[in-house]
Amino acid sequence: MTPPPRTAQQRKIDALDRLANDVDAWVATAGPDGAAPYLVPLSFLWDGATLLISTPAASPTSRNLQATGKVRLGIGPTRDLLLIEGTVQTFEAGEISDETGDAFAAKTGFDPRRLSSPYLYFRIRPQRLQAWREANELEGRDLMRDGRWTIS
Repeated sequence: MTPPPRTAQQRKIDALDRLANDVDAWVATAGPDGAAPYLVPLSFLWDGATLLISTPAASPTSRNLQATGKVRLGIGPTRDLLLIEGTVQTFEAGEISDETGDAFAAKTGFDPRRLSSPYLYFRIRPQRLQAWREANELEGRDLMRDGRWTIS
């Protein structure tokens, strides 16, 4: 049986809980030249306003993020999904504060600063955030537009 749709306020509460407590996201990028989209699972840290991910500097994801500054993320199962479109800032490991690096390592279970191959960090600022569970929640699924929550 399909549960009744959640209110927009409850969806926001649930979305914030998922961002704070989930560890992994599907990260979708594409190159600026129209190359095929690239999808990879990565761990993230939510700081209350942005997500932080890290990936090898030479990876397709890293190259795409640096080239376009755009990303899409899918967090959660298909029947309780957050879909986020965001803009990206790139940071080298030395540019991340110890506090942020330690929080990322504690949440994700790995510390890119300790690896021998170079990793980059990417701060993702959500511009659009959608949340839905079932078809009855498709209407009103936009919880954020242009980087602003649609509900308080």
